[in-house]
Amino acid sequence: SAACLGGTACVVTGQPFDTAKVKMQTFPNMYKGLVDCFVKTYKQVGFRGFYKGTTPALLANIAENSVLFMCYGFCQQIVRRIVGVDRKTKLSDLQNAAAGSFASAFATLVLCPTELVKCRLQAMHEMQLSGKIIQGHNTVWSVVKGVIQKDGPLGFYRGLSSTLLREVPGYFFFFGGYELSRTFFASGRSKDDLGPIPLLLSGGFGGSCLWIAVYPVDCVKSRIQVLSMAGKQAGFMGTFVTVVRTEGVLALYSGLTPTMIRAFLANGALFLAYEYSRKLMMKQIDSY
Repeated sequence: SAACLGGTACVVTGQPFDTAKVKMQTFPNMYKGLVDCFVKTYKQVGFRGFYKGTTPALLANIAENSVLFMCYGFCQQIVRRIVGVDRKTKLSDLQNAAAGSFASAFATLVLCPTELVKCRLQAMHEMQLSGKIIQGHNTVWSVVKGVIQKDGPLGFYRGLSSTLLREVPGYFFFFGGYELSRTFFASGRSKDDLGPIPLLLSGGFGGSCLWIAVYPVDCVKSRIQVLSMAGKQAGFMGTFVTVVRTEGVLALYSGLTPTMIRAFLANGALFLAYEYSRKLMMKQIDSY
C-alpha cells in the first residue's frame, strides 16, 4: 500500500506532462514545444485531453510500483546472497541499484500492457489528425477490445523488448541516483533520519537520472505502441534506425522538457510517500 499511495501521487501530479511527452514523441512535427502542445491540446480537446489514459496510467503505476518495491526487497536479498553477506547487512548504493534494476524486469510484465493502452489513448487525437486511423476509440475498454480483435492477447506486449530496454538500465540509474543522493544528504548520518525535503530532492534526482539515461528508448517504445494501431510496425531496431535516418537524432529527444518536469515532481512525491508510509508500517509492526 506504500507503493499504491506513491503511485497515485505520481500520476495525479504528472499525467498532463506525460500526455504531452507521448504526443511529442510520436508526432514531433506537430508541436513546437511543451507550451505549444499544451495550448493546442486545450484548444482542440479541452482540459479532458490532458488526462486521457489516466485510468490505465494509474493501473500501470500502481501495478508497476507494487511489483517493483515488492521485488526490490526480494532482489536485495538475492544481491546479498550473490555477494555473500548476511540478511542484515546494508547494501552499497551500487548494489541497491543492481537490485532495483533486477526488480524492474518483473515490473515490465505488468507494465507493458497498461502502458500500451495509455499511450494509444494519449495519442489517439494525433493519429486521427494525421490520417493514420479514421475513427479512434476513446475509451479504455474500446482500446482493449481493439487490441484483442486485431492481435489477440499477445498484442498487449507490443513494445515489450523496448520496455525492457528502458526499465532495466533505467531503474539501475533510478535507485542508484536516489541512494547516492540520500548518501550525499546524510553526509555520515543514517539515511533513515532524512527529512522530507532531502527525500523529495533525492526522489526527483533518481527520476531525472532514469529519464536522461533511457529517453531515446522510451521514444521508440511510444512510437511502436501508438503507430502499431494503424498496422504492422517495425521492431525496436527498425523503428530506431528509421527515426534517426528520416528525422535526425534530436527527434528521439522530442518531449524531454515535460518529462524532466514530471520526473522531478512525480518521483519526489513517489519516494516521499513510499518512505513515510513504510516508516508508519514499520512502527505499527514494531508496536505489536
